[in-house]
This record gives sequence, structure tokens and C-alpha cells, in this order.
Amino acid sequence: MASEKKSLAGKIAIVTGASSGIGEAIGITLAKAGVKVALAARRVDKLGDVKRRIEEFGGVCIQVKTDVAVRSDVKELVRRTETELGPVDIMINNAGVWYYTLVKNLHEDKWDQMIDVNCKGLTNGVGAVIDQMVKRNSGHIVNISSDSGKKGFPGLAVYTGSKFFMEGFSQTLRQEVCKLGIRVTVVQPGSVNVPDKANKHIDPEVKIFEETESGKSLEPEDIANAVLYAITQPDYVGVNEILVQPRDKPF
Repeated sequence: MASEKKSLAGKIAIVTGASSGIGEAIGITLAKAGVKVALAARRVDKLGDVKRRIEEFGGVCIQVKTDVAVRSDVKELVRRTETELGPVDIMINNAGVWYYTLVKNLHEDKWDQMIDVNCKGLTNGVGAVIDQMVKRNSGHIVNISSDSGKKGFPGLAVYTGSKFFMEGFSQTLRQEVCKLGIRVTVVQPGSVNVPDKANKHIDPEVKIFEETESGKSLEPEDIANAVLYAITQPDYVGVNEILVQPRDKPF
């Protein structure tokens, strides 16, 4: 007999990087499933647009300006979420940045930005919620990685390294907290059609390494649906990893 999916009605979730793309889609998808959502990002105007969309269909959400690379910002995000919505059941660490930068070209400021947001943003997010999840013996942490967390790609050395960090951190965290009622899921998107994708190409010569574009890329909603699948499984089911790639662009 198949197990019934877990109801999300009344659950509380934080989604970082929620102002556009994958984060926006996750926030809206969770709100439609009955989750009360804290939307976090640096771009307050864009967050406001997402908040209005959620409230139009009766969803419940708040918006909190947050730089995930700043620990105090993330602590404040969690404090406000707990005060205005309730204890955090689901933490979606989605905020991330990526640039095509060949190592030889030494875009060191871009390297630092990717490390700060992708690595420190992850540890700040987990660090802000893990204590209360352990005390309640309940919680689900979902980290949005990349297929670059499974395989290196030329031009993405630092980005790939940051996602390898996320993968290793998540694997270890999962083993530490699995007996404490906490689940850890990593979602690994392949090519996704996001609004600012074209702005992430820094080094023109990287194009010699890129695959020829063919077939349809994923949409942000495809990743949101993967997240929804993972968090609606029964409590005893651990969906540890979900690799989602366009059908025509597998490894």
C-alpha cells in the first residue's frame, strides 16, 4: 500500500533567494500548498512583487530583506519568521550566484562573491535553524545545489567548488541529524531558464567549452515541483538527492 503524501497545511518555510527564478517559483509553489512562507532576498522591490502574487491567491507570506552572506541578517530573518509566522519547519537554502570565469583570468572578486553567497550563505542558513529543529525533533532542510555539484565544468571552477562544498556539507549533516527527526535534501538542477542567466557570462572565451544549446531548458517551476515532492513524503522517507536535468542535456 502506497504511503500518503504529507500535508503541508500550516507549515512554516523560509526560502532564500526568493526574489526571482527558482526561489520565486519555490515560494509560490509552497504557498499554494498551504505553507506560510518567509521570502528572503536582497532585492526588496522584487520580493514585494512575489509577495503580492502569493497574497492574490490567499497565500500567507512575509518578506525580509536578507543578505545570506551576513550571519546577522540570517539570524534576524529566522527571528522575524518565528515571531510573525511560527517555528521554522522547512528551510530552503536557495540563494546563490554563478559566473563563468576561467581561473587563468583571475576574476578574484567574483570568486569571493560566489564563495560568500554559496558557501557561507548555506552555513548561515543551517546554523540559524538547526538548534530549534533539533529541540523539536522535526524539520526539513532543502539545499538547492546544481548538477555542477556532481561534475566539474570548464569555466565554473569556483562555482563548482562551492556546490561540491554544499554536497559534502549536506551529506555529513544528514548523517548527523537523521536520528533527530530532521531530513536533509539536496536538489541538483541542470540548465534552468532563469531571468538573469544571460548576465552570468563573464569570460567570452568560455563559450568554446559550452555545449551546443539544443532542446528545452528546465523552468523554475520544475525545480519547485522537485522540492514539493521531497517535502511531502512521509516523515520516515528521506529523499536525499534529486538530480533534475533537461531530457536532452544529461551528463
